[in-house]
Amino acid sequence: MIKRTFASLAVAALIASSAAAQQETVFIQIEARTSLVSAQASVQQYAGRLQDVNGFSLGGGWYGVALGPYSRADADRVIATLKAQRAIPQDAYVAEASSYARQFWPIGSQVLDQAAVAPAVTPTQAPAQTAPAQPTPTQEVVVAEPAPEVVEETPRQARASEGKLSREQRKELQVALKWAGVYTSGIDGAFGRGTRRAMRSWQEENGFEPTGVLTTRQRAALMGQYNAILDGMNMNAHLDTQAGVAMDLPLGAVAFDRYEAPFALFSPTGTVPDARVLLISQPGDAKKMAGLYEIMQTLEIVPFEGKRERNANGFLLTGANDRIVSHTEVSLRGGEIKGFTLVWPAGDEERRARVLDLMQKSFARSEGVLPATAATDSGQSVDLVSGLKVRRPRTNGSGFFVDGRGTVITSAETVASCERITLNGVYEAKASAADPALGVAILTPTDTLAPLSSAIFAANAPRLQAEIAVAGYSFGGRLSAPTLTFGNFEDAQGLNGEAEIERLALAALPGDAGGPVFDAGGMVMGVLLPKSTDGARRLPDSVSFAADAAQVLDFARASGVRVSAQSGTGTLAPEDLTTIAADVTVLVSCW
Repeated sequence: MIKRTFASLAVAALIASSAAAQQETVFIQIEARTSLVSAQASVQQYAGRLQDVNGFSLGGGWYGVALGPYSRADADRVIATLKAQRAIPQDAYVAEASSYARQFWPIGSQVLDQAAVAPAVTPTQAPAQTAPAQPTPTQEVVVAEPAPEVVEETPRQARASEGKLSREQRKELQVALKWAGVYTSGIDGAFGRGTRRAMRSWQEENGFEPTGVLTTRQRAALMGQYNAILDGMNMNAHLDTQAGVAMDLPLGAVAFDRYEAPFALFSPTGTVPDARVLLISQPGDAKKMAGLYEIMQTLEIVPFEGKRERNANGFLLTGANDRIVSHTEVSLRGGEIKGFTLVWPAGDEERRARVLDLMQKSFARSEGVLPATAATDSGQSVDLVSGLKVRRPRTNGSGFFVDGRGTVITSAETVASCERITLNGVYEAKASAADPALGVAILTPTDTLAPLSSAIFAANAPRLQAEIAVAGYSFGGRLSAPTLTFGNFEDAQGLNGEAEIERLALAALPGDAGGPVFDAGGMVMGVLLPKSTDGARRLPDSVSFAADAAQVLDFARASGVRVSAQSGTGTLAPEDLTTIAADVTVLVSCW
């Protein structure tokens, strides 16, 4: 006996009626698949929560999942009820019995051979005579579940049914056998000795006669085991007519949220925390696609660590951290850029891989792209791109080019313990040398750069009280160019007499740390150091310190960097100093 709610009785009972034998026989088609194996898995999922579930061959390599048989009137009532309950897809429809051929589910049942079709019980129609009083919609009713007769195939019949499998279906079975731990060879769709041996092992482990040939029921059981991890994912076909994208989506884990061009955003339902899907759709060419490639890499949902591939026809982005795993595929065809992103929680790799595989296999283009106007404008911010959070660095500081290859000097503290370092938010770099005592570090770009200019160090120390200026990204990169802050040279040593430190009368901000300290002639006379974080004392805001230029020169040359130094050349106009600062100063970001 199985407990079922009154709502499920909409498709629960078939009652014999000779008068109904003359009625038109119809079914409710709820799903179609191009693979018998996937159709078997789908029909088992529906059978777990609905009655009257059947699986049929539709011809042309298609397989259908259908409810019935019903009379036309009963089918209309049942489909309306189940759609209202969201128990079946909204695109389900009533189909004539002539649409169906060989039945593959339930095993041993052939409902098309039945002569009579009795009315189904619906919320507005109770069974006659022997039926109990009509219950309320929330009342639980106990209904007898007749056990279907199981007729197992003979080995000869099993081989015959196996012979009808496509190469893709054979590969799916090999994948399932490998997942079950009994198959170790390649996935080639050829059932050789290795596959037969794996089938016998699986049959023995599951209480079947070890013939080495799986029957239809055994294949369904194997695929049911393999697909059990997808329970609750509700993998169903989704067609977005606005985006022009059709594909299977885990609609049990995500639900459509909104459009933010070029994305259709699907947010987590709560079943799988952090699960997200983006359908990507926009008009464009190779240049537009390259821009999207760069933008996608700035998003929080695309972690740094992962594969980056791009060509003239598309790109692939993957990434993973301790929280999420992300996969993005995009292709360009006929002036339309389309693709998808799947974001899944880390640590759930088997289920993620299965969901991703189904999404990839089912992805298809249809006519149309999302217009630029498809947006809600919700949560506009410089930290958002199309409603998605842009990844932000842990800290931002400043630095400056010191040679024609793009080598940068910055403060050691700015780049300490970074997983990734970027210059101007774009170029990757690594810390190739550091002097913690002096407080400076040398950064080498991953790819050789060609800066507009490089800094020249002052060969002689400035006079006390001389005017100086610091160039830096004072506001952490929110401005696109460095800011100049003016002050004075106060002392050639630190407060405790440190020879490697210069004291400045200058109100610097944290983002200026690592930036060049210029004398009046545009020569670098030091590297600005971060403010002290010693909580025991607080110095006036106008007190700053810089690493001494002479010692920075010695450190750089000892590290193999060819830096330039020369004597002062007089005083520059402020606008000329600003130009020099803009050309050599770099935003240094620690991620």
